[in-house]
Amino acid sequence: MALLRSMWGVLSALGRSGAELCAGCGMRLRLPFSFVYIPKWFSSALASYPKKPLTSYLRFSKEQLPIYKARNPDAKTTELIKKIAEVWRDLPDSEKKIYEDAYRADWQAYKEEVNRIQEQLTPSQVLSLEKEIIQKRLKKKSLIKKRELTMLGKPKRPRSAYNIFVSESFQEAKDSSSQAKLKSINENWKNLSSSEKQVYIQLAKDDKIRYYNEMKSWEEQMMEVGRDDLIRRYVKEQAKDDTEKF
Repeated sequence: MALLRSMWGVLSALGRSGAELCAGCGMRLRLPFSFVYIPKWFSSALASYPKKPLTSYLRFSKEQLPIYKARNPDAKTTELIKKIAEVWRDLPDSEKKIYEDAYRADWQAYKEEVNRIQEQLTPSQVLSLEKEIIQKRLKKKSLIKKRELTMLGKPKRPRSAYNIFVSESFQEAKDSSSQAKLKSINENWKNLSSSEKQVYIQLAKDDKIRYYNEMKSWEEQMMEVGRDDLIRRYVKEQAKDDTEKF
């Protein structure tokens, strides 16, 4: 990464450690790569970074998609993108070169702009900005993972008695604002008698059983398709122990 190389270049030139530099940043680190306090300028500095230019194929796809949509208004976007990909594969090299040359030119301009911004940063800002970039990448990776699990049909986690009560109460209270609803719901929960709360406690127990059964079935399916990486650790260990017994 360009930023990382720049960061270490600055550190080497100064002969100071990252810990020494961060000691003057007014920040405390909390693993993994998260900050208790992040100055406002970090986000604005990161926002000022130019976006990476579109690749030659993405440039072609973005140009062609509106055209294909106009020709096929009832077609799904995924179908159109698939068709555009086929057209791109069959496109003559002379026509592809137009998009590839445009990408190279934009990429050169992108690198020059990034270098210009980096030269204006102080060593502490380089360190902090690098950490923020890592945070954003971890967050994006987590989001992609969550979407993948949703697509694979991973069961939803069981709800607590309070969460079930909140969900039920929110559906009933339609007219007030969300903040007012939540405040009212919290008060109502506190005022419930033990017997009234027991109803929701039992619903939570039932939901926990539902989750256990669905997870067991789902993890068996994941093992069958070779996605052991999605299975909980203790389930893997239990399966390994059962295999070794035989």
